Amino acid sequence: MSMRAKLFAAALSLAAASAPAMAASGDASDLLQALQVERQRAVVQPLPRRDFVLRYAVSAVTLSPDGRQLAWLRERGNSREVWMQSTAGDKPKRLLERTAATDLAWTRDARWLLLESSRQLFALAVAGQTGSGIVTTLGGRDGREFQRVDATRPASIFVLEALGRDASGQPKQWQLVRVDVHGKRSLLHRDSARITGYALDARGQLAWLQRLQGNEQVTAHMDQGRWHEVLRCGALHHCTPLATTGPRGDLLLRGDGGPDNPLALSRLLRLDTSGTLSIVDQDARGEADIDRVGFDPLTGQPLTVAYRSSVPSLHGLDDETRAHLARIDAQLSQQDLQVDVGRGEHARWLVQARDGQQQGTQWHIYNPATGTLLALFDDAAHDARRNHAVVPIAVDMLARKLPVDWLASDGMRLHGFVYVPPGHDTRRLPLVVLPHGGPWNHWKPEYNGISQFLANRGYIVFEPNFRGSTGHGRHYLLAAADDFGNGRVQRDIVDGTRAMLALHIGDPQRVGIVGASFGGYSTLLGVTFQPDLFKVGVAFVPPPDFAWTLRWFLRNPESMGFGTLVPLKQWLKLAALDVDDKATMARLREQSPLANVASMNRPLLLVAGGEDKRVGIAGVVEYAARLKLAGKDVGLVVDAQAGHSNRLPLAREGNLFLLETMLHRYLGGAVPQPADAELKAYVRERLRLPGSAFADLAAKNETRKWGSE
Repeated sequence: MSMRAKLFAAALSLAAASAPAMAASGDASDLLQALQVERQRAVVQPLPRRDFVLRYAVSAVTLSPDGRQLAWLRERGNSREVWMQSTAGDKPKRLLERTAATDLAWTRDARWLLLESSRQLFALAVAGQTGSGIVTTLGGRDGREFQRVDATRPASIFVLEALGRDASGQPKQWQLVRVDVHGKRSLLHRDSARITGYALDARGQLAWLQRLQGNEQVTAHMDQGRWHEVLRCGALHHCTPLATTGPRGDLLLRGDGGPDNPLALSRLLRLDTSGTLSIVDQDARGEADIDRVGFDPLTGQPLTVAYRSSVPSLHGLDDETRAHLARIDAQLSQQDLQVDVGRGEHARWLVQARDGQQQGTQWHIYNPATGTLLALFDDAAHDARRNHAVVPIAVDMLARKLPVDWLASDGMRLHGFVYVPPGHDTRRLPLVVLPHGGPWNHWKPEYNGISQFLANRGYIVFEPNFRGSTGHGRHYLLAAADDFGNGRVQRDIVDGTRAMLALHIGDPQRVGIVGASFGGYSTLLGVTFQPDLFKVGVAFVPPPDFAWTLRWFLRNPESMGFGTLVPLKQWLKLAALDVDDKATMARLREQSPLANVASMNRPLLLVAGGEDKRVGIAGVVEYAARLKLAGKDVGLVVDAQAGHSNRLPLAREGNLFLLETMLHRYLGGAVPQPADAELKAYVRERLRLPGSAFADLAAKNETRKWGSE
């Protein structure tokens, strides 16, 4: 029986009368035993804040198709370097001292390393040849995008271009182009409709094409020189062509259609030319979308499929791959794995291992001939503020990240995670609820520095994936509709919190809520409309009025790159959130924290960025001012140079200091560790309203008047 099923049973037996409805299957003994094991672990002493804001210098690690070379980017101060190493274990060598690249890829022949930045794709000769240079520019007037490496040619790639603009600003034409490493271009297809997917046959010819027609993705097959429509799926559906397969050239795609799929989960499907969909692979637990598909670098055929909702799993698609994955898993047991396969003589594989109890990613080289693993990058972790190498926190010093399910009050099954600090009776610990941002996002089974920091300070942390979250199927995503005020989505968070309390996971009198972006908005809703449950709130970059923020963001050019197939405004309307519907917007405004200042009677800290392009600083300041005028206990911290997120090490450590100070004062958690002079100065300089929690700190600042600009 799954741990989530046991959570249902435990909740039923402990508090059936008072908790939201929960599943009533199975025995709670395994769950209770797991919680008892956590209680018997040694109590962990508070670690320095800086240990939770480490920076990992290594990124974009990529394996050559022949499995013989490894390349990566390494941060050095404010710049990035390009490094390469033989997978046989030779000494690494630096190829470039400085680059603007943020990602790397190899050509199929492994002779060229491709460096991708926001403005260009650069080919670096790495096999002793000459000719390094720009393959193509990116972005610009044509909005040129690097799609992927061409698996049918030795050294070429695909780009997608948008040509011209109509009166509404939309492209007039789209074209798919093959470009070799020397910049030679070959047009594959030009269309008046947006090209949303494609697949090639073994000869490198376009065999399948997907175009956006209105609000539908239309997939067609090339037969005797003509396109024949085979499949239609909506703009909100997963419906992504991946590769051709088999003698008839059937299409493999990532899609949420096909048979027996009540939650509309994305799965690996096969589409034949008659339009029939069949299942190739799906999540065995029946709860997760596909997270990633791994391909054979030479044939372009899928080899692995990863799922990462509540519990990570990696499936091999053939017997050989499954056998190797079993050998890898035996050595990296119960970790979240990602595998890139090398092909050829003496080839190695690249293995990434993540875990909710492990800082950063652990990288390994796997030798398929011997079944052995070689660890990489022992020096990847840095204390970013002090700029020196450090050892990550030991796994046994961190809390386990446990998957949980609950039934919302309307009967929908929802998912999330909970962190239980080791060595404590959960009934006596304060509980912090941490809704994710987005809202179209989700918590995954991976490390979360804020949650682990809070658990280290003795707080239970609950991460709910409320409806509207991604990762659990299209129906889960769309179930939120337009109810993002004090409505169904917020009730999901409240129902989940009460479900945890019904399990005696947390002290009902010491519950706080913390979040960023949409999670910050949920925090404001919580302390406004559920003050009996939430005793304190800390909100980072929160929109006080979700309706106003949506409309403001849609006028921002940043919304054009939001990643939806259709323009974001159109996507929202298809998802039942019409920003032009006056009744919907009026309802969201009426239910907003901004319109209900009088009801907010809990201590609240707001943290905002002056250069935020997603949540306008003016709205946050107005909200804080209204609260202050209404006599509410509100603090406001503004970093004038920060955007929607703030990656500066001092700022990240400062946010943790603010967070633990608020929670200690109002939930009775661990006493905050003292801040050094630099950290104190950072907070003081940005504190616009101190609130009662930071009155002492504000009083010591003699360089400014508090509450003034």
